[in-house]
Amino acid sequence: MQFTGYHFPSDIIIQAVRYYVAYKLNYRDIEEIFAERGIRVDHATINRWVIRFAPLIEQIARTIKHYVSSSWRMDETYIKIKGKWWYYYRAVDKYGDIVDFYLSQTRDEKSAQAFLRKAIRTNGLPDQVVIDNSGANARALHHMNVKLWKSVVFMLNLIEIIDAKYLNNIVEQSHRPIKQKMYQALGWKSVEGASATMSGQEVWTQIKRGQVGELSLPVWERFYALIA
Repeated sequence: MQFTGYHFPSDIIIQAVRYYVAYKLNYRDIEEIFAERGIRVDHATINRWVIRFAPLIEQIARTIKHYVSSSWRMDETYIKIKGKWWYYYRAVDKYGDIVDFYLSQTRDEKSAQAFLRKAIRTNGLPDQVVIDNSGANARALHHMNVKLWKSVVFMLNLIEIIDAKYLNNIVEQSHRPIKQKMYQALGWKSVEGASATMSGQEVWTQIKRGQVGELSLPVWERFYALIA
């Protein structure tokens, strides 16, 4: 990860990014925290750091994330960006560990398929996916099963589709940190800002759950170790 051309040391930049994605702080809060330490950095600069580096940190975390269970819970939630509602697809496994996430302008079969392809690329095929009364998600999973059947190689690896609201409570509850950040920001002002923030928040959640990093280290050191 390159920090060439920035007027602040890399440890200050990454610390500011972590403060924003890990805690209920806005950019002005972090500006004030650094000012108390004698570090003068504008809140708009911190915003640019988050947009630049949070997605890069997530890409690194994705390559070392621990395996998840083959039983997934899939759901989507509403996210407000520039005054309009977007859709944030997420899946966790049966233990609550994060499988993957995907931001989309639409809530339909095509978007659900895109999310599933992304999740499977990183985590492999699940044995079962639990959904909550979503016709679009069900159709996307059926489409995936048709492709698996036609491939012959994977025809015995069809995904079991379970429609059960009570089993999906775990993923609905895991949306809360994302929603809280959205309410704090009064809705994001840009797609880049929303996407970067959510990428960083997902990494932080994975670290806290022990999915990323050396468990003997404190959670903040696991975060910083990703760019060491």
